[in-house]
Amino acid sequence: MSTSTTTRRADGPPPERSRRPLPRSIAIWTVVALVGATCWAVLALSRGEEVSALWILFAALSSYAIAYRFYSRFIARRVLRLDDTRATPAERLENGTDFEVTDRRVLYGHHFAAIAGAGPLVGPVLAAQMGYLPGTVWIIVGVIFAGCVQDMVTMFFSMRRDAKSLGQMIREEIGLVGGVAALIAVFAIMIILLAVLALVVVNAMAESPWAVTSIGLTIPIALFMGFYLRFIRPGRVMEVTAVGVVLLLAAIILGGVVDGSALGESLTLSKETLTFLLVAYGFVASILPVWMLLTPRDYLSTFMKVGVIVLLAVGMILARPVLQTDAVTSFAIEGNGPVFAGSLFPFLFITIACGALSGFHALISSGTTPKMLAKESHVRMVGYGGMLMESFVAISALIAACVIDQGLYFAMNSPAGVTGGTVEGAAEFVGTLGYSITPDQLAAFSASVEEELVSRTGGAPTLAFGISQIFSDAFGGGLAAFWYHFAIMFEALFILTAVDAGTRVGRFMLQDTIGNVWPKFGDTSWRPAAWIASAITVGAWGYMLYVGVTDPLGGINQLFPLFGIANQLLAAIALILCVTLFCKHGWWKFVWVPAVPLAWDLVVTMTASYQKVFSDNPAIGYFAQADRYRTAREAGEVLAPATDVAQMNTVVTNSTVNGILQASFALLVLVILANAVVIWVKAARAGTLPTTEVPHTPSEVVAPADFFATAEEKKAVAEWEASRGEPVGGGHRR
Repeated sequence: MSTSTTTRRADGPPPERSRRPLPRSIAIWTVVALVGATCWAVLALSRGEEVSALWILFAALSSYAIAYRFYSRFIARRVLRLDDTRATPAERLENGTDFEVTDRRVLYGHHFAAIAGAGPLVGPVLAAQMGYLPGTVWIIVGVIFAGCVQDMVTMFFSMRRDAKSLGQMIREEIGLVGGVAALIAVFAIMIILLAVLALVVVNAMAESPWAVTSIGLTIPIALFMGFYLRFIRPGRVMEVTAVGVVLLLAAIILGGVVDGSALGESLTLSKETLTFLLVAYGFVASILPVWMLLTPRDYLSTFMKVGVIVLLAVGMILARPVLQTDAVTSFAIEGNGPVFAGSLFPFLFITIACGALSGFHALISSGTTPKMLAKESHVRMVGYGGMLMESFVAISALIAACVIDQGLYFAMNSPAGVTGGTVEGAAEFVGTLGYSITPDQLAAFSASVEEELVSRTGGAPTLAFGISQIFSDAFGGGLAAFWYHFAIMFEALFILTAVDAGTRVGRFMLQDTIGNVWPKFGDTSWRPAAWIASAITVGAWGYMLYVGVTDPLGGINQLFPLFGIANQLLAAIALILCVTLFCKHGWWKFVWVPAVPLAWDLVVTMTASYQKVFSDNPAIGYFAQADRYRTAREAGEVLAPATDVAQMNTVVTNSTVNGILQASFALLVLVILANAVVIWVKAARAGTLPTTEVPHTPSEVVAPADFFATAEEKKAVAEWEASRGEPVGGGHRR
């Protein structure tokens, strides 16, 4: 590799010659920048007066547009030097099971569906207790300079290394000690992430035949789409999309019909039953070929995900809701919020676990998506663009939480231990927080959506209520109950797609790890290894899920802080790898691109980890919480919400385990960092170091580079398809 610090590098094609921007382009981007600057100024300076939610909406959209057009393009062309003359692993290693050249639009949908889980829905809702401004700033600024960068760069390096998993790349690029620590940390953290994702799904689907029916039907619909696109009408992406969307809408309507029928009683499932069903589904989804279920199901789910979020944006424009919370609340300063304890720094940044920066994405970006990229240029569209869409989901969730009555917000998100689970108790408790709401008002809110709302913690019910309120105000019709249950179903479907993709990634990681000792086991095409690794993975997160659904303190309350910090620690691991490879390649001029978000992430996660392990406040520290319940148990007391000694024992055990896991994750990341620093110093002295990047192989695939094909690209694809004698869907190779 060249160590030159000039613009041109020896390890890639020369950058495209810059074209002088057209006057129309200059005018458009000037307007976008002015809109964004105005919105940000209003949000930053408004105090005490009513603030429209539209200021947040357009601040986000303007910032995303500028970031994608300029910053992602800079990274793609100047930093990574994406090369479409180079064959991707999907083209070189295509096997019809895991490696599959996939249309960029289908892959974008699959990738977005896989990365967009509980975090962008739940985290911003919980963080709304600190006000609208801190969450808005972190979600937008964080995603542009941290989240999107991690996803895009990790995807690029994995693609250049035969789509290897994050842990395996660290082992090969950083060394044995750091690699072993990474393999252990990444797999263990991923198990926690999958358990929490599944827990949110269980909480949203439990006792809801509507959600169970609609989401269950997406499985046969996806199977039909997979076979349709594979055998019946290959390459007809838009055609099968239209069929899939119609069937999905029919499934939603049928779910409502079942909910009011005799069959609904049979499909009213408990949390424990749903846990076992999710484990079985995760196993099957992990071992089937990607084209059969995973890709079409995620692509199908994306239409609903994106469709609802776009509809929510339209609804906000029509309804023009006003933000009901302050820009920054006292809970952000004092750290005594009822939703979660801890001050703004560092807990806001780990509560909004996705939408700004998410380590889980690095698993998808290194374990699944690189195996399906048709061209290197698609890394920008799928990696950077997919993360921007998730960030928009997070902003939408934050707005939905901030426009509802704040008395209701705290009544819904405060645990039953302080509200008593009644409208009277909730109204009294909310009054102690400085907010006013009456029992009659709470009862009226519950009646409007035909669900009990007091102490519906976890974020999902709050988001559903916010969505139903915006849709009802925008479109009228008195359909608040319909919109609420539709939103609950949407959230469950939204999150479930991350569970199946994550399980598949876990299988890849486990096979890679064992493959270091037993090479045959590392062959992802060998069925016995795939089945064994899948069973171990789903068994591990299934156990943590069962612990969550039966925990007396509530699974979300216990597991979400661990989820948030572990997720950001995983992001630190991915960024450590990115910085290491920048150093080894000699890309010193641009090493700040991953190094800046890495430095910030380490400061946040290590501070949060220290407080969760060593804080003497039982509301924050895991071990302090365990000591409080242990002391009470020994004194013969039973502390709410536990109702007997057995549940007291469960709290003590779970809190202790969480504390041990939290400390272990932080220590493993520090071990990885220490080993990486050694590599950085060696690379600085030598200029470059050898890497495991595979040699350049010429590509035969022709495909457009971005969402919309140019006239030249359409012509090139048509000529290529004609030369092959069959349509390939804009780059899909058979």
